[in-house]
This record gives sequence, C-alpha cells and structure tokens, in this order.
Amino acid sequence: MKIKILFSLVYIVVCNIFLHAQELYTPRHIKQAYKNETRSLTGAPGAKYWQNRAQYHIQVTVNPETKIVSGKERIQYENNSPNALKDLVIHFANNVHKPTAARAADVSTDFLTSGLKLKSFKVDNKVYVIDSKDWTTANRIKLNKPVDPKSSVTVEMEWEYPLSLSSDREGQIDPGTYFCAYAYPRIAVYDDYNGWDVLEHNGRQEFYNDFNDYKVEIRVPKNYVVWATGSFLNPEEVLQPEILDRFKKSLISDQVITVADLKEMETQKVTKQHDWNIWKFEADHIVDFCFALSDHYVWDASSVQLKSKRVSVQAAYLNGTKDFEQYVGWERYCIDWFSKNWPGVEYPFPTMTAIQGFADMEYPMMVNDSSVPDNLMDARQTVDHEIAHTYFPFYMGTNETRYAFMDEGWATALELLIGMDENGEEAAKQLFKEFRVKGWIQDPATEQDQPLISLSSQLSGKGYGNNAYIKSALSYLALKDYLGDEAFRKALHHYMENWNGKHPTPWDYFYSFNTGSGKNLNWFWNNWYFSNHYIDLKLSKVSQKNKTISLEIENNGGFAIPFDVILTYVDGEKEKIHFTPQVWESNQAVTTLKLKAKAKVKEVVLDNDIFMDYNSDDNRVTL
Repeated sequence: MKIKILFSLVYIVVCNIFLHAQELYTPRHIKQAYKNETRSLTGAPGAKYWQNRAQYHIQVTVNPETKIVSGKERIQYENNSPNALKDLVIHFANNVHKPTAARAADVSTDFLTSGLKLKSFKVDNKVYVIDSKDWTTANRIKLNKPVDPKSSVTVEMEWEYPLSLSSDREGQIDPGTYFCAYAYPRIAVYDDYNGWDVLEHNGRQEFYNDFNDYKVEIRVPKNYVVWATGSFLNPEEVLQPEILDRFKKSLISDQVITVADLKEMETQKVTKQHDWNIWKFEADHIVDFCFALSDHYVWDASSVQLKSKRVSVQAAYLNGTKDFEQYVGWERYCIDWFSKNWPGVEYPFPTMTAIQGFADMEYPMMVNDSSVPDNLMDARQTVDHEIAHTYFPFYMGTNETRYAFMDEGWATALELLIGMDENGEEAAKQLFKEFRVKGWIQDPATEQDQPLISLSSQLSGKGYGNNAYIKSALSYLALKDYLGDEAFRKALHHYMENWNGKHPTPWDYFYSFNTGSGKNLNWFWNNWYFSNHYIDLKLSKVSQKNKTISLEIENNGGFAIPFDVILTYVDGEKEKIHFTPQVWESNQAVTTLKLKAKAKVKEVVLDNDIFMDYNSDDNRVTL
C-alpha cells in the first residue's frame, strides 16, 4: 500500500512538471519530435527515438614529403530511421581550406589547399561518377536506389587531399609533425529533428557527428610515431623492442615513463625500420577519429586506475617544452578528478593523448594544445578544459554546431571546478574572472546579450564566444548553487544517463533537469536561456531598525544569480550571508531581504563573486 501511494505521488509530481514544461518556447521541429514520440517532455528519449550509425574501415597514408593524405574507406551505414533516404550527405570539414570556402575569419595563404579529390565512390558496389572539384564541406549525393528504413548500405570511397601548411585544428604543426583531424569524408548526421545536417563548416563552429565504430590503419614512413583516437592494436609490429617494452609498462604504471626521448627519435631507435609502417587503431561508439604523427616529438606515457579500468595516458611534444613535460601527470589527475568529483561519471574511454600544437582543441581521446611554458597555471587550465570535453560532447553527442553552449559551457564550468582543487579557490576564481568573465560583462555591445538559446551557427565574433563559453558556464554554476550539490548532481546524472551515446537538444537538457531535480525549473530556463539579460545588481535601499537590516536589491541586468551580502559592523567585524538564485524565483526584477544583524551596521556590500557585475558602483551603501 505504501509503495502504491509513493508511486502515485511521484506520478503526480512528474506530471505537474511536464505540464509546466510546455511553458518554454519550443521551435516547430522540436514540437514535431514530441508529436513523433522520438523525444519526450520528461527529457528522456521518446518511445520511438532512433539514431543512425556506421562502421568505418579506413586505410590512410600520410606522405610527409608531398604533404598528401590519401586513403580509402568502407562505411557500413545503418538507416535506423523510419524514412527512406533518397540521398546521402557527405561531410568533409577540411574543404574549409579551399580558396572558395565560406570562412568565419581571415586566413593566411599557407592555410589554403585544393581540398578533397574524390577518386572513386560506390554504393553497394554500384559506381557513382562524381566530380568533387566544386565540393564544399557538406555535399549531397542523389542515390540511384533509396536506403530503406531499418536497413543498411555499404559506401566505399577513395580520396586524397593536401595537408594545410598552416596548422590550427589540423595540418602541419612543424616540418615533421602533423595533426590529422577531420581527416576522412564521412556520412553526415541524419536525425529526428533536422533530417540531414547540411550546415557548412566555416572554421569557427564545431561539429555534430554520429556515434560510429572505427577500425583505422595509418601508413607512414619509418621513424614517424603515430598517436590516435582509440586503442593501439599492433605496437609489436611497429615499435622496436626497448620502446615496445616501455610502452607496455606505461599501460600498467602510475609513474610517468619516457617511452621515447629525442636522441632515440633522432637515431632511428623507435620504430621498426621498414620503409613504411602501418599503425592500427580501433575505437567503438565514438563520434570521431583523429591522429597525429611526428619524427622528432618525444613521447611520455603512464596510466591511471579507475574503478572499472586502467586508462592509458600519453603526451607527445617538442623536447624541453616545460609545460608539456607536466602533461601526463596533469592528464592523469584530470581523468581521476572528473571521474570522482564533477561530473562524477567515470572517464568512459581507454586512452587520452595530448599533442603539442596550436589549436587548444578537443577530439575523442585526444587534445591538440598550444604550449604556455611561462604560465603553468594557464597551461593546466587548457588541458583541464579540453579533457572536460570528453563528457560534453563526446559522451553526450551534443550538436556543437548549432548549440555550442551544450559543450563549451560545461567544459568551462568544469574547468573552474577542477581549477579550484588544483590552484585553490581564490586563484582559480581570479583566473576565471580575468580570462572568462571580464571580457563579456564589461562590454555593453548589443551582440554580447543575445539569448543563450540562439543558434550558434547564426552568431559570430564575441556574440558566439561569450554565449558558447562564459554565459552558459555561469548558467550551469548558478543552477548548481540554486539546487545545491546533491540535487544538482542527481539531475546532472539523470540528464547524462538519458543521453549518453545519443543526441540531446537543449530542450532535452531542460526537461531532464526538471525531472531529475523534481523541480519545475522553467522560470530558470526562461531567465537564463530565452532572454537578453546580463548581470547587474543594484543595492537600492538599506535601512536598519534595531537588529533588523532591510535591503531592496534591484536586478537591473536580469540574470538570476547567486550573491553574498557582506555586513560590516561599526567595530569592524564583517559577516557574509549567501543567497542562491532562489531569491529571484518569484520576482526576477527586485527582491527584498530582511537580515538579522549582530549590532549596528556601518556598511552593506553586494558581492557577486565570479558573477561579475556590469556596474559595481551601486553595490555598496554606507549607513
């Protein structure tokens, strides 16, 4: 009987949340997904949710002399949708290097290349004659025969393209070192709310890919070491015995091991001395695959024991680079900390490798980071941020292209949380304010205050950057403060369990948190995501009667933020009282507070901490 009553109460509470959930603005294609039952107002995938996937078998050759990457691939593509696919969309982000490509920023001449040359294309062994000369980053191919619902098709391609001589997210890092990201043509996402993803890549926005399985063979000349996404399958075939022994020891060691030093790289004592070596890697249920190669980078490795597995941790960098000499230790710490603290979900993959480059960019199981040798705190913040992306977007499969705040915002929030543990709360918050918050809040330009829900693909410049990173990070941290750590963790894990390995939209996030927290948070979502707000509190009225302090605080900026009230008594003693965003739940324009004072107060100050105030001059009143 008690169980039945409990279930009934839960049902009533959840139904009430769902009714209120309809108060949020919802675009037509998301409403259609609810109608089609692929998504639900509980935030969970709907009863008829589906997503497509593929198995990629790729053989690629990198020729450092010609700077040409060539390859062939076989894709077994599964159409799990209820629709017959009359065409395929092929993405190749590297075509952003073509002179005719639409780009978000100016580039150097060295950035430009001729792009992809498609040598052959077959679907179920039927040859398609395709001229890729005018291909962009997203290309639609009309099929001779549709791919039926709940069926699969085999796509085969041969291709080549030149590496860019100007490295950013990919290309030549230095003569002899190359980062190969977005290194193969892929089938775009076909999903339940947008259909084919046909957005062009412009060099600024990021990516949206299906969860696929990869088996990749990378053919490079002798003396080039390859690091890649996934598990390294054939070290015995490509490494000399002493190097192999060290690498294997690193897989079970907590100590940082120099797998290959500069002298060994220079004297050809690292790889097998065949003219060409083939390095083999495998990764399952992952949204992308990338790799790097170098003939002179040094190679460090270790591993970290988690609850269910030991994770291989590696770094490759220019000899003597002071921050990268610390990288393996930092990576180990990150992986362990994120697994045990925030988000508190075990690192989901078998490896993590950091490559010294220029991108400060995340990839599945890899990061490409610039060096900051004279500021180790800054350097460590970078690796914290990029490894945090393991969860968002690689564990969750978010649409970074359209909703960058769903991955960059989380990584930025996690960067602060781990930074407070690594550097102390005061130093981490100061770095966060200087590096993240100040540039946004002190700039009153219109583009700074675009609603967070705005499509990232429609934003540019600072409007894109601040929505993607700092405003969204502050929204997550404000929500954490509002719910408290226990309830926030419960809601976060509910969201992550709902959408791990799937493709959540912002509304799936909103409603998952509503359900997971047991609260109607729509007031909070409307305040932070569907408004043009910023941060600006004003301490408009202060009075003291006996031991009661009355405060009126106006929320001129509009965002529902936490803040502290600091009372300074006539004897110099200070008292800090914290208020969560709950104070704005009933009235987001103004709040009146009555506080119990210990004695006569001479000054009252509002302190927003990391939620920096646009105009802090009106946050102080002297009595």
